[in-house]
Amino acid sequence: MQWKYTLSEPVLGAQELQAVTDCINSGWLSMGPRTKLFEERFAGKLGTGHAIAVSSGTAALHLALAVLGVGTGPDDEVVQPSINFVAGANMTKALGAKPVFADIVSTLEPTISPADIESKLNERTKAVMVMHFGGYCARMPEIMEICQARGIPVIEDACHAPMQDGEHSGRRLGTIGSIGCFSFFSNKNMTTAEGGMVVTDDDDLATRIRNIRSHGMTTSSWEKHHRLPGTYDVMVHGFNYRIDDLRSSLGLAQLDRLPESNQKRRALAACYGREIDRQLGNRALYIFGDRPMAGTAHLAGIVVDADIRDKIRKQLANQGVQSSLHYPPVHLFSAFDGSCPNGLPVSEEFSRGMITLPMHAGLGEVAVQDIVRVLVEAFDRHA
Repeated sequence: MQWKYTLSEPVLGAQELQAVTDCINSGWLSMGPRTKLFEERFAGKLGTGHAIAVSSGTAALHLALAVLGVGTGPDDEVVQPSINFVAGANMTKALGAKPVFADIVSTLEPTISPADIESKLNERTKAVMVMHFGGYCARMPEIMEICQARGIPVIEDACHAPMQDGEHSGRRLGTIGSIGCFSFFSNKNMTTAEGGMVVTDDDDLATRIRNIRSHGMTTSSWEKHHRLPGTYDVMVHGFNYRIDDLRSSLGLAQLDRLPESNQKRRALAACYGREIDRQLGNRALYIFGDRPMAGTAHLAGIVVDADIRDKIRKQLANQGVQSSLHYPPVHLFSAFDGSCPNGLPVSEEFSRGMITLPMHAGLGEVAVQDIVRVLVEAFDRHA
């Protein structure tokens, strides 16, 4: 289908082309000096002690869970939201642990509920994973108080929220818990096509993450390239989660572009809120509409009556407006059947009525007004 307005598009230009060209001309493509520089700049801008670049956001989550010892006990559990991409739950299962799904705060604040986290904690809980949905901060002060009182580490899935300040913490998202994880997939606020980052202030955790990122080897390819012939040791069992310098080159260029891109997204989020309120009133409720300037605006989403949600999406598609669903609840996927026998009523209600609308830094406010106009037509026809 030819879309008039796509759900997401990367913002790329001459800076990214030059960065990749320079990397190719350098003759070094695998993980090397550009990756080291990318890590240093990301850590500096984020305000964290360590940033470790990896091959994907999923790899970041896997490494975070692994270094916290998830799966080393026979009955380990990780409390996490069901309203999230499946990666976190998949990596929990891959380590032999059980994902325990907690509900969200509300349909208009679809981040994990601190109260439901607390109700799910027990002696088997090895970690809590939170997700800053759409780039908006989860209720971190409450979550940290609950977890710190029990000595339970918190992993922040900040894949939607690069360089976003926490609303109450004074720290940027991803740096509040024990470990933060970022994704640079092509639909994210900054992209390396595929790629991710693990961040932490804990020196020991950082050392272990760097070690198992590359098969547990004591020496990297770049280090071996600049040393006398020798050998290396493998200290622990690890993975091949290395990023390459081509992607790190893209990351450096995108990191420079990120403040402007995030600001454009925030302006578009505010525009969506105004136009939906003005043209649709209470027929559609804009997610996080009360704080559009307090997040990275990775997603723009509305909640509508479940009975007309699919009809509205079909009308949008007929008019060339791409939409999506963020996210089908993980606990309802076939692979996780039986994982949540009592259900998650708020998550399920949210998923039945949620529509994700186009959002990217190249969109423009005129496009937002046009998209909302199509929404109005759809509601007039179906509501």
